[in-house]
Amino acid sequence: MIIEMEKRKYTLRKRAEQQQDTRQRIVEATMALHEELGPRGTSISAVAERAGVQRLTVYRYFPDETALFQACTSGWLERHPLPGLPGPAPTVRALAPALRALYAYYEATAGMWAASYRDVDAVPALHEPMRAVDDYLRRYADALASAWPACAGDAALAAAARLAVQFSTWQTLAAAGLDTSAMAALMARLLAAAPR
Repeated sequence: MIIEMEKRKYTLRKRAEQQQDTRQRIVEATMALHEELGPRGTSISAVAERAGVQRLTVYRYFPDETALFQACTSGWLERHPLPGLPGPAPTVRALAPALRALYAYYEATAGMWAASYRDVDAVPALHEPMRAVDDYLRRYADALASAWPACAGDAALAAAARLAVQFSTWQTLAAAGLDTSAMAALMARLLAAAPR
């Protein structure tokens, strides 16, 4: 009786490990395809093929595209966490390092962000994760703007801070050939010039 119970526990534990492994392979395949093809170009068939499972297996673990994208997003962000927000009232001197941290992050993760921003309007399952990223960027911009407490609510400062943290700003500056430090210095100067 005890031997049978131990054998059953072992079998259940082994099955749970296999299920977790299968789920992880599906998520890994989705992350890779999103970065390579973009979310819009990633089909369930392609995910199944990359993961080495049947399409029905993908649906068994993720009943719809939204569930799969949520798992993909959370798994990807665990591996590539967004930089911490700047302190509650950064000084003007702290602007360039705070922007440099964000721009270095963009540089390291550009493929996924480019694909996600490109496809967000065409893929409803991306709307919620990208809204969360936009909220994070709004808080990052607010933290940068807090270097000028006397200018709280200044529209030019808020606009400049919002512009400074956008992935599209990083893309534009990178395409112009600026490195991360030069980008951060340029945008810090823009922010410093914004308050009235």
